Amino acid sequence: MKKALVVYSGGLDTTVCIPALREEGFDEIHTVTVDVGQPSEDIEQATQRAEILKTQHHVVDAKMEFASDYCMTALAFNADYFGYPLSTAIARPLIAKRAAEVVEKGGPFDCIVHGCTGKGNDQFRIEYGLRLHAPDVPIRALIRERNWTRSEEIEYAERVGAPIAQSKDKIWSIDENLWGRSIEGGRLEDPNYEPPEEIFQWTRSALDAPDSPQVVEIGFECGRAVSLDGRRMDALSLIQEANRLAGLHGVGRIDIMEDRMIGLKVRENYECPGAVLLIAAHKALESLVCAPHERRFKNLVDAEWADLVYKGLWGDPLFEDLAAFAAQIQKRVEGIVTLKLFKGSLTVVGRTSPWALYSEADASFDDSSFDQNAMTGMVQTHGMSSLLYSRIQQKLDG
Repeated sequence: MKKALVVYSGGLDTTVCIPALREEGFDEIHTVTVDVGQPSEDIEQATQRAEILKTQHHVVDAKMEFASDYCMTALAFNADYFGYPLSTAIARPLIAKRAAEVVEKGGPFDCIVHGCTGKGNDQFRIEYGLRLHAPDVPIRALIRERNWTRSEEIEYAERVGAPIAQSKDKIWSIDENLWGRSIEGGRLEDPNYEPPEEIFQWTRSALDAPDSPQVVEIGFECGRAVSLDGRRMDALSLIQEANRLAGLHGVGRIDIMEDRMIGLKVRENYECPGAVLLIAAHKALESLVCAPHERRFKNLVDAEWADLVYKGLWGDPLFEDLAAFAAQIQKRVEGIVTLKLFKGSLTVVGRTSPWALYSEADASFDDSSFDQNAMTGMVQTHGMSSLLYSRIQQKLDG
């Protein structure tokens, strides 16, 4: 008897894998859906489709772990990649880890199957995670193996009677978790095509957003968001509320050209309202408590961490080294940040912290306690080497 586990989202790519495996002689097929904050109807849809396809289905509720250990870790690094908060990428390590646990408990399996294509980033992320946590089980990628296009997948699904929602006219590929929502495919692949309003679910358009601004306060302790408007909340509830508030005001829509790992340049649309709000607040607080050199180096650390996570290398030795550095800084990232949401815009309007490296008396133009005369010598020697170079250059040019 041949036995396979499909890492199952309920979408087109993973759904067509199931009848394809049966055609290859797999008698026992298990499916696992890892809940990292998808809409409840998506989890239910995956369960219903698994039942229709007669698989042994497992649902793993990982929302709280994802919020606390993955989203809040991403927040500590202001996790941004090419202009959008990393969302899909930070979920893949956890999905692979939880799928491997199903393999360990329900095995032995002849293979683990995922629905990633050969053009995207997720094939690297998922397979790295599976090899990390289930190193002895072969991995299959049927979409990649068969070189299927999206249209060919739809044709195959219609031919074998597999339950799907896509059609050739409505071909959006959507991935959601608690931290963000990505939409691609169809006409969105044209960089010059304006995204239709129908693709957005978490954010209102600026035209439909409230006509009055809303002020929001985010409280932090050790770099983690712990309160919203004075209400202390667990990580999951806080992120969900941040998504609701920012999305209501049209904050968090991102349309970018992204460079994938294999070198393809692609157009991606994202909705990350809560992540955009919380990262903006976290950055504002870091700017208040970090020393100048520390702040500049933290920007480099953030970029390096984002690159590792984008490539799926959660747990790489450098990943752990960067985490140790960030943890030292996050001890002082404590306080409250005030932001204003209005018609798609987000503005930081206030920040306060007991660890602030700021003296209002020294900074104020109306305070005389700082002796400005003490700066004369420092100013006179500023740029000395540059001035000397300029004089030498004049001689060379003359």
